Amino acid sequence: MWSVLLGAAVLGAIVSLVLTFVVSGDDEPSAAPVVSESSPPAEVSRQSDPRSTPAGETASPSASVRELPAGYEWYDDPEGFRMARPKGWTRGTVPSRFGMAVVNYRSADREHRLQIYQVAEETPDASFDLFLSDRTAKADSFEEVSLRNLDHGEFTGSRLEYLVGRIKGEPDVGTWHVYDERFVAADGGVYAIAAYGPEADGRDDELELLTAALENFCPPSAC
Repeated sequence: MWSVLLGAAVLGAIVSLVLTFVVSGDDEPSAAPVVSESSPPAEVSRQSDPRSTPAGETASPSASVRELPAGYEWYDDPEGFRMARPKGWTRGTVPSRFGMAVVNYRSADREHRLQIYQVAEETPDASFDLFLSDRTAKADSFEEVSLRNLDHGEFTGSRLEYLVGRIKGEPDVGTWHVYDERFVAADGGVYAIAAYGPEADGRDDELELLTAALENFCPPSAC
């Protein structure tokens, strides 16, 4: 989906994880993501998402008191995080050279997807700045819809909305609509949750997926 650059080129054109793979027209990378040489996200000042489920004493879904939206279930992912995902969705992963593996949850018809991964850049805005720059190759069909900074109080995050054409390995749904939100989680790390779906059926379903996942996300070291 995006080429692994060598030597000095790596330092100048590194893109945080999976979003680049998708907008380049491919779904799964042929090689693990390249990450930046900057300091680990753990050095980012600790932030907490006011929408996140408070960390409990155990990773058991039954320990949470938050009521999930209809059709969702608590899921303790093998990568260590906890989140709400739609019932019946299947899980897959892509190896990463930074942090946890990239996790994908897909609907039965594979026309909707949630993607969770850890971001190499030190801030959400830095990650999007790099991705949207000319240094990052993107599919010809890529179209940015909006980029919003969502910083508020103790929450640090930004949300990119975009459209892209056919994605390798995914059904041909025409144009894909994607929300990608990158944020500083309760453990101080920078994460991304992205929701994918067909543009043809509107954008509310992707927003619902993203919101449910974000409001009920607990990072690995905080669960």
